[in-house]
Amino acid sequence: MAMKVGEAIAEIMKREGVEILTGYPVNHLIEFAAAKDIRPVMVRQERIGLHMADAISRVTAGRKIGAFCMQHGPGAENAYGGVAQCYGESIPVLVVPQGYPRRIAHIDPNFNSSEAMRHVVKSAEPVVLAAEVSNIMRRAFTRLRNGRGGPVLVEVPTDMWNEEVGELDYIPVMATRYGPDPAEVKRAAQLLANARRPVIYAGQGVHWARAWPQLKALAELLAAPVTSSLGGKSAFNEEHPLSLGSGGLAISKPVRHFLDKADVIFGIGCSFTETNFGVKMPKSPKIIHATLDPMHLNKDVRADLGLLGDAALTLDMLLAELATLVGSNRDPAPVAAEIQAVREPWLAEWMPKLTSNDAPLNPYRVLWDLQHTVDRDNTIITHDAGSPRDQISPFWKATTPLSYLGWGKTTQLGYGLGLAMGAKLAAPEKLCINVWGDAAIGFTGMDFETAVRERIPIMSVLLNNFSMAIELKVMPISTEKYRSTDISGDYAAMARAFGGHGERVTQPSEIVPAIRRGIEKTQAGIPVLLEFITSKETSVSRLG
Repeated sequence: MAMKVGEAIAEIMKREGVEILTGYPVNHLIEFAAAKDIRPVMVRQERIGLHMADAISRVTAGRKIGAFCMQHGPGAENAYGGVAQCYGESIPVLVVPQGYPRRIAHIDPNFNSSEAMRHVVKSAEPVVLAAEVSNIMRRAFTRLRNGRGGPVLVEVPTDMWNEEVGELDYIPVMATRYGPDPAEVKRAAQLLANARRPVIYAGQGVHWARAWPQLKALAELLAAPVTSSLGGKSAFNEEHPLSLGSGGLAISKPVRHFLDKADVIFGIGCSFTETNFGVKMPKSPKIIHATLDPMHLNKDVRADLGLLGDAALTLDMLLAELATLVGSNRDPAPVAAEIQAVREPWLAEWMPKLTSNDAPLNPYRVLWDLQHTVDRDNTIITHDAGSPRDQISPFWKATTPLSYLGWGKTTQLGYGLGLAMGAKLAAPEKLCINVWGDAAIGFTGMDFETAVRERIPIMSVLLNNFSMAIELKVMPISTEKYRSTDISGDYAAMARAFGGHGERVTQPSEIVPAIRRGIEKTQAGIPVLLEFITSKETSVSRLG
């Protein structure tokens, strides 16, 4: 049957398993998608819609692709940051901006998405011929499902939606994998088998490949301690005796201790990107870099061996090779004991903050109580940029895969709210939490109304110290003379005004009861914002 461009794109999305389209009008795809029973979720600000689509792809490890659409001109301009965030995080999201009519698409000052966003997408293609829709969408979905993730952009000019496509000939694309050179795997296996102090560094690629069992098997075979990037956090159960915790701007002492004493570091599913929000790699150990994208080899860290390919295939091959070299699982007791010996004094140092009885509340106490009140196995939590990230990441022990959505590299304030909302759409049975500060809520807080309106019962944990605390050190004069780092607001009242459940908590004894009430409200289908009045805490677990 003959179709129009808009209907054809919506039908292709449906065949590819897209169930939710986040967006903001006017973009005619919203109507075409709704007609095909793809649920449109309208946001208050474009960036949040991209963050939600991002989480849909993340939480399903790319088995469901998040999709976002926006208006031409200002809508597309506003969305740029959200697309860039997906790109920095290597997240596959289908981005369908409306474009100016073809006759003026390249006339200044019109914003041309397929040109202007080319640097923050895997590929960008405008629809200029109706008959090409199937080919364009086939290329788009093939790029979304294969290789390293990233946003893919298809721009539809406003004068194209109702053009006739003719008969739609479209079969959903395959998702295929590739693996490393067997000779390199052999060399890597020998290096790991002979290493005295190997350390495994797990990146986000372990999540996309769903290689969690293989990662655990490798760690247990070698009795090798495991750390992760922020993006890789939760790929390895952090309650496991071989877990060091994750690395970011803030890290636990065992991470630094074991990396610095390592003779071989095996990076799996990671980019080793140099960033303030990643752990610094020491120079002396041999590095085995297992990554999907050859562009990442030797980018920031010099590798001794490169294993190119899917993390699950790589680990399968490595385990098969090691079976002949190592035979059975090595005794983990000495390594586990050393981890404990380093962790316990470090944790003891932080305990006064983690269990502080002060009011205003110490943010570390709020997050410690949160961790010990929720059912972590059935929770998906994400930090925000700034203090919340550094206060939660070293101490929160993620127990099940994709239960912690960690991120870095580009760190947009307010990103966590959209991630929690998208996670809840993808995994409605989970408790989905975003932890943010009073700076982050200033960027995206208005979209708490979207959670209420679209019936997305997340729990937002807000740490409010009425200040840009981490900026105090770098803005002493402007703070003293003009109070430039002061910020304010009654955000619990804002949540109630939007129709959600909002509570302000000021006493340590009220932290856990408030969290319990919040969980009950989310179970009743009501979005929750818990506002904790905290101190201007600037201490961070940074260890070189």
